[in-house]
Amino acid sequence: MRILLASAHRNLVGGVEKYLQALMPGLRDRGHELALLYEYPLTPGRETIDPAPALSRYWCLDECHATAALESIAQWNPDVVYYHGFDHADSMGVEDALLSAYPVALYVHNYDRTCGTGQKCFMFPEPEVCSRQIGPMCLLLHYPRRCGGLHPGVMWRRYRRHAALNARLTGYQAVLVAGSHMQREMAATRVRPDRLHLLPLPATDAPLDLVPPVAKQLSGEILFVGRLTNLKGAHYLLRAIPLAARKLERSLTLTVAGDGPARQKLENLAGELGVTVKFRGWVQTSDKLDLMRQADLLAVPSLWPEPFGLVGFEAGGLGLPAVGYSTGGIPDWLVPGETGELAPSNPPTPAGLSEAIVRALASPEHYARLRLGAWTLARRFTLAEHVDRLDSLLVSISRTGRTGASRFAPLAAKDAIPQ
Repeated sequence: MRILLASAHRNLVGGVEKYLQALMPGLRDRGHELALLYEYPLTPGRETIDPAPALSRYWCLDECHATAALESIAQWNPDVVYYHGFDHADSMGVEDALLSAYPVALYVHNYDRTCGTGQKCFMFPEPEVCSRQIGPMCLLLHYPRRCGGLHPGVMWRRYRRHAALNARLTGYQAVLVAGSHMQREMAATRVRPDRLHLLPLPATDAPLDLVPPVAKQLSGEILFVGRLTNLKGAHYLLRAIPLAARKLERSLTLTVAGDGPARQKLENLAGELGVTVKFRGWVQTSDKLDLMRQADLLAVPSLWPEPFGLVGFEAGGLGLPAVGYSTGGIPDWLVPGETGELAPSNPPTPAGLSEAIVRALASPEHYARLRLGAWTLARRFTLAEHVDRLDSLLVSISRTGRTGASRFAPLAAKDAIPQ
């Protein structure tokens, strides 16, 4: 079977690309031929998602005219498209062309199709999860709740784009989600129930430890992995650590693996609070895994509803339990008392997070149970099982047929297609 993968990047940028990088060898091993349609030009010297010889063909929308790419894809003649979303608003025409010509499976990684800003979160007076589906009320709430930027033109363009993406949901033969939270989110849309599929993401960075975690001496180290923005909640974590340290009557330190626009504010706050923090910046995968093995807890203090929070799943495979707020998809894998401890999210507070840290670390016996529980849960969702289930689904929807792969808008090609 010929499978066209469609996504924004060919370079390794984030979780979507890491997933595709891990997925390609498994699909090829099952006898499928793969090609890639992507938006952004390659950045020289940066890792790509396609381990050689994973792809038989590829097309970059920023380097050739969309019609030329689509006509070349039609000649290649894919049986099915596995789509992960484009970034550019002007790529919607390409999405429409793919939907009109081929059976398409969409994996939903975010809220672009259910929220007017894609964040699913109010920002004023404090970050607060929004539970409504996209609609005209989003425009009325935009300014008083500061859902997005303050520029009215930007607000309108964002809303129109997300509403247009929502309207396309009926065209997919399958809509895939990682957890029960996103399953409920998409079930509230116009997606047909028989086309909505739960397919949990596998841990791609962290190879599962083959034996259960053994007893370890607590180091007092808490690990945060992620981009440093206000919505990731690292400033709440900084305030929670001294509260938890006092209750535990022992010192706690924080290691931050990541970077972003909030880093300077976090460094200043750490100094004010007297919290010992090691800012590591972005780290390589091997370094991240070493940090996970050294830490006592992974903290995922997101203030917005993480669609899944794959980092917690990866940590669990190494026997590292987690603490975090009960938002979005985090409770899909962070089971209180089993794989970690949850803090209340309505509203999220540093005090609530500190209590979760205390519950996780106060008892050596309980902490050992959390380590074993996190490892056991991660073992249930392997890459091999994921590829098997995806393979069966893609084969089944490929049999639904197509409506005409060569009928695209008559736009003049500007460049030859790079192969």
